Amino acid sequence: MWAEAAKSRAHQSAYRSQEHLPPPATQLRRIRPTSALKAPPPSSRAAPPRPATALRPDQQNVRALPPSFCQVRAKHPHRVLRARAATSPHVLGNLAPPAAMEVELPARASSSQAKARETPPPSPAASAPATAASPAEDAPLLPGEGVVRRRAVRERFAARSLSFRRDVGHAASETFLLTRLTLTLLRYLGVGYRWIRQFLALCCYALLLMPGFIQVLYYYFFSSQVHRSVVYGEQPRNRLDLYIPAGTTGLKPVVAFVTGGAWIIGYKGWGALLGRRLAERGILVACIDYRNFPQGTIGDMVEDVSRGISFVCNNIASYGGDPERIYLVGQSAGAHIAACTLVNQAISECGEDTSTWSVVQLKAYFGISGGYNLLNLVDHFHRRGLYRSVFLSIMEGEESLKKFSPEVVVKEVAVRSAVSLLPRIILFHGTADCSMPSAESEAFLDALQQRGARADLFLYEGKTHTDLFLQDPLRGGRDKMLEEIVAVIQNDDPGLSAQHLAVPVARRLVPEFMLRLAGRVSPF
Repeated sequence: MWAEAAKSRAHQSAYRSQEHLPPPATQLRRIRPTSALKAPPPSSRAAPPRPATALRPDQQNVRALPPSFCQVRAKHPHRVLRARAATSPHVLGNLAPPAAMEVELPARASSSQAKARETPPPSPAASAPATAASPAEDAPLLPGEGVVRRRAVRERFAARSLSFRRDVGHAASETFLLTRLTLTLLRYLGVGYRWIRQFLALCCYALLLMPGFIQVLYYYFFSSQVHRSVVYGEQPRNRLDLYIPAGTTGLKPVVAFVTGGAWIIGYKGWGALLGRRLAERGILVACIDYRNFPQGTIGDMVEDVSRGISFVCNNIASYGGDPERIYLVGQSAGAHIAACTLVNQAISECGEDTSTWSVVQLKAYFGISGGYNLLNLVDHFHRRGLYRSVFLSIMEGEESLKKFSPEVVVKEVAVRSAVSLLPRIILFHGTADCSMPSAESEAFLDALQQRGARADLFLYEGKTHTDLFLQDPLRGGRDKMLEEIVAVIQNDDPGLSAQHLAVPVARRLVPEFMLRLAGRVSPF
């Protein structure tokens, strides 16, 4: 019964293939005789035979296989004839027992099976689970592969992002510090007509010099030559900035710079322009920060600067500086603080000195627009807006004015031996300086020479308080005061060649007309 149904089904498929070509999607199969079937492989778990079922009425219409079936097979040997399942899908499902028929695969599948039979069995290592990693996968990637390159790019981008965030955070903290110092200054000085006028003049002055300030600030915050906020002491303001020359070999001369700021708004960042100009000439610069009033008084400022100089003398070699060639520079109030520190250290060395540095380690001291006799400056500052009460609070009272006046101290007989220990002292001052009269430097020079100290004075006709330190470096070209400082530093090293003695010409940072207007509105 089963064989007759299969023959009928194959006869119908062959008849349709003779009349009409089969559609492309039609899959054909051929039913081979039962005698040609291969015996199934032995298995311990043989499937139970499928029970015979009674024929339905539509299964009783069975016809014999026509002889044209073999002609169709010979004409299309590459096709596997198969009846369409849409004709009677339930016939093959119920009438094709596994023991009576077998589906013949296409020629392509037969060839693949033959190759598979010829292929040797896989090794145990190849039959391991797919999750096990091969040695090639565990091997490190070569440097030239794309994954490594992408990883390196991501690491560089992450490093730059981290550096940028750190610089922005540092700039924010510095801005907050400056704002707090400004508010503190206004709280102590009071807000009156004189200070409002000075504040407006200061705003106009800064606005005119803003092109140069922007370039200096960018250099200060983003240059790899600037090492900011190096800790030298335990106090909050015990920090210094280092300006490292680029492209030089060997140990470099060192300048320890103390910035000005009326003992109230002094900040190490004010020395960025001078540090940049000196670093361009192969000189390492350390700008020392110190506590300002009301954070501390003049005694605290001198103590901080002394600690900063000690750090430079004992640690500058690790930054590429020469500990045998260290120079001290001060500007305005910083010149006064540095001179007090130098004289006090010389006096200490004549007695029982317990300091960690010596004045002998300093090759020279440069004072720029400084004041050295506070007894003569009390009334002058009061007329300029730094009121007597505030100034005396900074200087720890009227009785301490002599103690912190270097000109008065060097005149005393008891310190004559200490004056001989002082290094060479070179003073710079502008004759048109209204904030700190040039007479201060002249009187200090006379006092030093009377005690046998080596001292020189350079007066610059028509220069104001900020011309020597700010406008002239922003103007570019040849800076006379800077050339004098560099010449003294380089002449102390006879091993330098003529090429090293040549001073490069700095480029202009601010147009000339803006510098002239800034000089007219300057509150200094």
